[in-house]
Formats: sequence, structure tokens, C-alpha cells
Amino acid sequence: MTDLATRATPSRAPLLRRAAPALLGYAAVRALGLVVLAVWSAARGKSAYTLLTARWDSLWYTRVAELGYGYEVRLPNGDVHSNLAFFPLLPWLERALHAVTPLSYADAGFVVALLASLAAACGIFAVAEHVYGRRVGVCAVLLWAVLPVGIVQSMAYSESLFTALAAWSLYAVLTGRWVGAGVLAALAGLTRPVGLAVVAAVWVTGVISFVRDRSARGASGARDGEHAPVPRRALGMLLAPLGAAGYVLWVGHRTGKGLLGYLDVQAGWRNGFDGGYAFGRFVADKFTSFPSALAGAGLIIGVALLIWLYVTGVRQRQPVALLVYTGVVLALALCASSYFGSKPRLLMPAFPVLFPLARALARLRTSRSALVTAGVAAATAVYGAFWLNGSGPP
Repeated sequence: MTDLATRATPSRAPLLRRAAPALLGYAAVRALGLVVLAVWSAARGKSAYTLLTARWDSLWYTRVAELGYGYEVRLPNGDVHSNLAFFPLLPWLERALHAVTPLSYADAGFVVALLASLAAACGIFAVAEHVYGRRVGVCAVLLWAVLPVGIVQSMAYSESLFTALAAWSLYAVLTGRWVGAGVLAALAGLTRPVGLAVVAAVWVTGVISFVRDRSARGASGARDGEHAPVPRRALGMLLAPLGAAGYVLWVGHRTGKGLLGYLDVQAGWRNGFDGGYAFGRFVADKFTSFPSALAGAGLIIGVALLIWLYVTGVRQRQPVALLVYTGVVLALALCASSYFGSKPRLLMPAFPVLFPLARALARLRTSRSALVTAGVAAATAVYGAFWLNGSGPP
């Protein structure tokens, strides 16, 4: 499903050298966001570093890293918030880094997030360059950096780590490295529940590669890694779900509730999947008064834009692995039944949805695209500082 006319011939230069402009631009955007956050937080008498490392989900991850699983909070309404809801890879990395350095668990989480965000930026570049060429790759990374909630990429959260694993797994699928794709998909499945999206991308692409006519593949060249040996493709597919399946089964065993154990844990947080009904009601309730109606209209426009970008990706014939991955991420984020304020950051790993915009930005002159990116980066840096000093990620 790749539009071969848009795929540039890859350079022979090492990937890191080709990605250098994207990584430097990404680092500059993130540095701007952190500086603005520090200034804004200081003016309000708050610690920017505390906002990044020791609030909300960051506290749950560091508690798992330090004390392991088993901690829970019982709320007055009867809900039970268990740390079993948080997948283990980020806490494992925090614990490992704490063990070999003088860093605290919170400091380790911050370092992991920073390194993972750079790995994610490089992975996004690799995927976009493979499909559309180097210029689009640079633009895709910059667009991911300037997302309104891009400050989360610098927090001790798991979004950056997951995006890095997902991007490199998808790149491995696109380039025929099926065992690597399976291993990375398994690790993504140990990072967040949405690891299901990476597994689905690996499996759907693998199944299509098995059933597609060999002569047709030969006529159009090696697409989406289809010419990898069958045993390697099969092994990659078998490895992909092991991370998520292993953790869910372990939670079921620990809670004594079998396959439904993890769902019960999520229910304690009032998390679930209702096809978007609760989110629809949340948006509809915004139209009960004029000020909130503006927010409701903004939410509708935002969801419509996401759908339009996804459909545009379909029309531009993005590789099937990207379409499956993006579709599952969008569906899981938009159709979850709780924590509506989290949806922008839950959507952040859906980076292929930015590719149509990256292609449009790449068509502009370099000076103009740089000016547009700088303006958006400044705006999102201010928004990120305002957001974290307010309600922030729930």
C-alpha cells in the first residue's frame, strides 16, 4: 500500500548522520519548552523539575521502581487505584539506572524519558524518510516535537519510551527486520496497553505478506519487508505479543482473576472501552454554556482533523503497518471511557498521522518552513508551561 512514487532513494550515509538535522531541531524545540516551563513555574513559585518528575503518573512509576507492585489507593467512592495498571518496562529501567548511578528513581525516570524521546525522534525520522524521503522525515520529527502537549515527551512518563519502541518496530517491519520488529513490539507491549497497536501492525503486515502473490511482490520490489525468509517473519510475529500477553497474564495470576484480572484493575481506575460513548457525552456536555461550548467545538474540530489526517494517509497509500498502528492508537485513545483530559497525550504516539502535514511542510521553502515551525514551537512551549502549571496530565 505504499505510494512508491513518493519514496526517495535512501542515502548511503549512516542513519544518525542523515537524522542529525531532525535531532538537532527536535532538541532545540524541547529545550525551548523546558526553558519556558522553568521561567513560568518560577514565576508561580513552583518547581518545573517536580512537575516533570514527581507528579501524577510519574509518582506511580517511581513507586513501582522502588517498592514493586502491590500498592493501591482506596478512594471514598469505593474505587481502587492499583499500581498494577502501570506496565513494567519504564519502572524496570528506572530501577536499573538507579542501581548503577547516584540518580534517584525520579531522576532516572527523567533521564530515561529524555533519552527515549531522542530515540523516538530518530525512529520517526527513519520511518518517514523510508516512506517519503529525508526532508519529510525532518519535518515529521519537528511536527511531533511541536505538538501542543509535546512537553510530555520530557516528563518521566512512558509515552516517549513507547513511541521510540513503536517507531523502531515499525521501521523494522518496513525494512524486513522481522525478528527485531517482534522483539521491539514485545517491549512496547511491556510499556503501555496501547502496545496492542504495534502487535497488530506486525501481525497484519505479516499475514498480508504470507497471502500476497509472490510474483506480484517480485514485480513491485520488496515492500514492507515481505522478502524476509518465512521463518524470520513467523518468529517476529510470535515474539510480538509476548510482552503484553505476559504482563496481562501475570496480573491475572497475581489478582487471582485470570484473564479478566487486568480489566478489573483498569475498572478500578474507571478505565474502559465503550466505543467513544462516554467521550461523546463529555463533548456534548460542553455545549450547556457558552464558554464551555467553545471547548466543545474545539474538541469536535480536533477529532475531525485527526480523522481527516488518517483518511489522507490512507489516500496517500501509507504502508499498511503504519495505517494499522495509527488506526488502533486512535481507536484506543478516542474510545476510552475515562480520563478525557489525558486524550491529547494518549494520542501522541500516533505519529504517522502527522505525515500528511509533514509532506505539506516539506514542500515549502526551507526559510518558510523554519519560520512556521519556530512560531508553532514558541506557542506550544507557552501552552505546555501553562498546562503543567494548571491541571496538567491527570
